[in-house]
Amino acid sequence: MESAEIRRRWLSFFEERGHTVVPSASLIADDPTLLLVNAGMVPFKPYFLGETKPPAPRATSVQKCVRTPDIEEVGKTTRHGTFFQMCGNFSFGDYFKEGAIGYAWELLTGSVADGGYGLDPERLWITVYLDDDEAEKIWREKIGVPAERIQRLGKKDNFWSMGVPGPCGPCSEINYDRGPEFGVEGGPAVNDERYVEIWNLVFMQYERGAGDGKEDFPILGDLPSKNIDTGLGLERLAMILQGVQNMYETDTLRVVMDKATELTGVRYGDKHDSDVSMRVVADHIRTSVMLIGDGVTPGNEGRGYVLRRIMRRAVRNMRLMGATGPVVKDLVDVVIETMGQQYPELITDRKRIETVALAEEAAFLKALKGGTNILDTAVTETKAAGGQVLAGDKAFLLHDTWGFPIDLTLEMAAEQGLSVDEDGFRRLMKEQRDRAKADARAKKTGHADLSAYREVADNSGATDFTGYTTTEGESTIVGLLVDGVSSPAASEGDEVEVVLDRTPFYAEGGGQIADQGRIRLDTGAVIEVRDVQKPVPGVHVHKGVVQVGEVTVGAPAFATIDVKRRRAIARAHSATHLTHQALRDALGPTAAQAGSENQPGRFRFDFGSPNAVPGSVMTDVEQKINDVLSRELDVQAEVMSIDEAKKQGAIAEFGEKYGERVRVVTIGDFSKELCGGTHVHNTAQLGLVKLLGESSIGSGVRRIEALVGVDAYNFLAKEHTVVAQLQELVKGRPEELPEKIAGMLGKLKDAEKEIEKFRAEKVLQAAAGLAESAKDVRGVALVTGQVPDGTSADDLRRLVLDVRGRIQGGRPAVVALFTTANGRPLTVIATNEAARERGLKAGDLVRTAAKTLGGGGGGKPDVAQGGGQDPEAIGAAVSAVERLVTETA
Repeated sequence: MESAEIRRRWLSFFEERGHTVVPSASLIADDPTLLLVNAGMVPFKPYFLGETKPPAPRATSVQKCVRTPDIEEVGKTTRHGTFFQMCGNFSFGDYFKEGAIGYAWELLTGSVADGGYGLDPERLWITVYLDDDEAEKIWREKIGVPAERIQRLGKKDNFWSMGVPGPCGPCSEINYDRGPEFGVEGGPAVNDERYVEIWNLVFMQYERGAGDGKEDFPILGDLPSKNIDTGLGLERLAMILQGVQNMYETDTLRVVMDKATELTGVRYGDKHDSDVSMRVVADHIRTSVMLIGDGVTPGNEGRGYVLRRIMRRAVRNMRLMGATGPVVKDLVDVVIETMGQQYPELITDRKRIETVALAEEAAFLKALKGGTNILDTAVTETKAAGGQVLAGDKAFLLHDTWGFPIDLTLEMAAEQGLSVDEDGFRRLMKEQRDRAKADARAKKTGHADLSAYREVADNSGATDFTGYTTTEGESTIVGLLVDGVSSPAASEGDEVEVVLDRTPFYAEGGGQIADQGRIRLDTGAVIEVRDVQKPVPGVHVHKGVVQVGEVTVGAPAFATIDVKRRRAIARAHSATHLTHQALRDALGPTAAQAGSENQPGRFRFDFGSPNAVPGSVMTDVEQKINDVLSRELDVQAEVMSIDEAKKQGAIAEFGEKYGERVRVVTIGDFSKELCGGTHVHNTAQLGLVKLLGESSIGSGVRRIEALVGVDAYNFLAKEHTVVAQLQELVKGRPEELPEKIAGMLGKLKDAEKEIEKFRAEKVLQAAAGLAESAKDVRGVALVTGQVPDGTSADDLRRLVLDVRGRIQGGRPAVVALFTTANGRPLTVIATNEAARERGLKAGDLVRTAAKTLGGGGGGKPDVAQGGGQDPEAIGAAVSAVERLVTETA
């Protein structure tokens, strides 16, 4: 029976029995806690949590799912996979255990002619939770399963929850005996390889509390409405119905492996290594198609990274089996043809899916060629040095320049007998993220993959940067991208990325942000340049908008930078060098640069230091910097060999990549650093440097922020104005201000404490009156009411407990008080032991109240707290609590 038929029968069976058929939700989870939908019940979570009313009391679906915690294990075994389909039937307060068990047995064992799956009932084994006598009895007495084929398992195996406080309940699993060739007998409790689980029935009947793991949590009580959530793995059932040994041999995956055989000549079953590759390709290509179909695109973060990782893993495994050219289109097409029977949208969206997949393959094949050479060289050097660990900077280079996911580097290194310095790699990745600014997503590669930029570099060579000596100049447009795609022309209003053969525009690097300005064409067309990046070495990419006219590749152009802005950035960059040297003089060589950013008129400088820098040292550093400015030292740049630069004592600047020839920037006799940035000609041009302060940005790393030139002067002028205003207010001299203001703040804090004490006492004074106002509700003393707005949660809780304690005589008591704090309603509810014996639990009452208030809450049976969004609903919430007390008592 084909997978598509298994799916059709499932939906048809439950639809005929009153279930609403719910189409599979997108793999992109509508849940902030999930990257991708990883279980069949995920789309139904709001219904089970009571957040949303279900559209019908019964539902059924076949949900697409992706799980990726152990991608590296896919292929190595026949049990691991990333994509699967979960068939589910759900009841929201309708049928419960007997109904769910009856439906499952009927569908599994019913004849194929009657729409069932035709499984032999003698080969089905059942597991139930340890003390679920009800389920065991139904299986044994209603269904007729012999007691010897029903096994009881513990919380780890047969109890379900979402991992957080909320609904939970026992499970009952249906397992299929595949026969003695798969291992010893004894049922699923003994051998889960032979007795494979195919269907899990979850009976949601309890509410769980907080706790860790799958077993360590308390059961708080029964749910007000009992629900059913079941899941049958379509691939597992297909494996049984199609008579194959594992899911990779089922129809939707076997066709992919057959296509891989056709493309490589390698047959599945011939060798272990090629079998692993076959399984990787089959699983990852199918998952890729399903992800792209749901709108995921390859990227370096989140879902995009998952897709990129599995696509590139699949392509590489095809290469390991001998494929020499592009293969993705053929593999994608066979997946679309097969899975399209179940998801027709794959067929209608074929062109887009192919375009995305082929672009990623093309990018990776180019990266693989260069990256593999880099990796092979690094492996050879590591082994020659007697090492067993590939350096983290090599892994970072492969990731950053060649697009190698770290997992691919780990895998390829392991094949060569080496491990990888993952800590070093992740440290470099973190440093890169720290340097990124708010618009980092739009920087570096924009919307294009690196192959587009490499193609320009291959055709036109590196960009000639003229910006050290000039701020404008003639050039030619040698590359043009629109929306990340190479284009021969662009029109007015288009967002473009332009590559010139020569440019005065500085591309962001070494902590210095990019130049801005304009590119004008002879035709009158104008491009406003907002950013410049070097996504691949040697190529300056100018990002901007066509303001006027049409831009074409090959057109002559005239590039002009914003000179005023460049000079302000140059002042900041030179000030960074001075700050670096002054810090090293004050703190020693350990105060090495760990990052920087130079913007017009301001900069930040990160450096190593185990402790905060004392204020007195900061003052000395600032004084030393400004002394250097007054000395009017010349700033010079010289290109020399890296060895000569080291001999001269030049300091390497963070973020720069150095070749055999390097640029050294020297500031008089004070500073000498390797640097590719732009600078002033003389320190006097800086005018003034003002250090704003220093702070910690991580373990052992501090950050200084500072202003330069006019920005520094404006800051000091504003400070002077503020000081003058404070002098007038407190009637003191500038040097007296700290002491006077500290004294005023101390008095203010003392007054606030007195006010808080008075307010709390006033709130608690109401306890006696509230206790006397208790209403008798079917023998329960019920106190409800609203206390003054602004009462804190702690004070409200103390008041509620005080009132509860004042109700004497052993009477059952419920106290539910409300207030409004910061514009939002708040409630605390408490019950005494006598009330809890009557079934009145604070947690249940709070949830009822909080739901009316438009929010949520929870707590223990004796006291609970909740809140909401609508203060106007407090009256209705009081009524809701009173109704529940009446109904329960």
